[in-house]
Amino acid sequence: MKTIEENNKPSTKIYFAADVHLGLQAGASATEREIAFVKWLDKIKTDAEIVFLLGDIFDFWFEYKYVVPRGFIRVLGKIAELTDNGISVHFFTGNHDMWTFDYLENETGITVHKKPLEIKLHEKIFFLAHGDGLGKDDKGYIFMKRIFSCKFSQRLFALLHPRTGIAIARAWSKHSRLSKGLAETFDENTDKLLAFAKQKLEKKHIDFFVFGHRHTPIQLQLPNDSLFTIVGEWINGREYAVYDGKKLTVHKF
Repeated sequence: MKTIEENNKPSTKIYFAADVHLGLQAGASATEREIAFVKWLDKIKTDAEIVFLLGDIFDFWFEYKYVVPRGFIRVLGKIAELTDNGISVHFFTGNHDMWTFDYLENETGITVHKKPLEIKLHEKIFFLAHGDGLGKDDKGYIFMKRIFSCKFSQRLFALLHPRTGIAIARAWSKHSRLSKGLAETFDENTDKLLAFAKQKLEKKHIDFFVFGHRHTPIQLQLPNDSLFTIVGEWINGREYAVYDGKKLTVHKF
């Protein structure tokens, strides 16, 4: 289990956000969404100790050796400002932006996580992840994720000219559920993320499970004082979660 060095800023808080899907043409315009997200980052920098970006911050991301996707300058610049000022920013790859290599780390100073993270913060145990592929019943997606995550597949995609590769990705995005305005649903009786959290609790205690991916902001109390949280999304809701050292709560920006 990892720990993160905590700073000495007064009234520091830990923030969580996910599923901004920068670049996606759905809900509010992509530019409006980016500006809103930057305003949120600018607001929380006054008391943020750590910021966890829990996946699908970008609707598509792929780093060629000398090319990265066009756009997102406002967000990248603001994240770099936060890290330059000593705020720890952690970026989790999601199912839409898993193809990040070293550009974001080198240019913005973030820490990239490609797997779930179990971490101790303020004497509490957090389990953090985007949430895709967790749960035994998601075998089909897990298989596809392994294909997309393997280096051979990434090298094949990198052989495509950026105009072609990025055009294919954006065309694919236009046919996604999100681009068509289809809402995610959460069923407490069948949700795989919730089932995963309950199964993990049977083996060890976790104080807070915090996920993205489902898009619906949810907080559920689990046995033994454990809290299950989905932080919401930014296509329509602009939600986030914050831990103030005592409570983890979900808010709308």
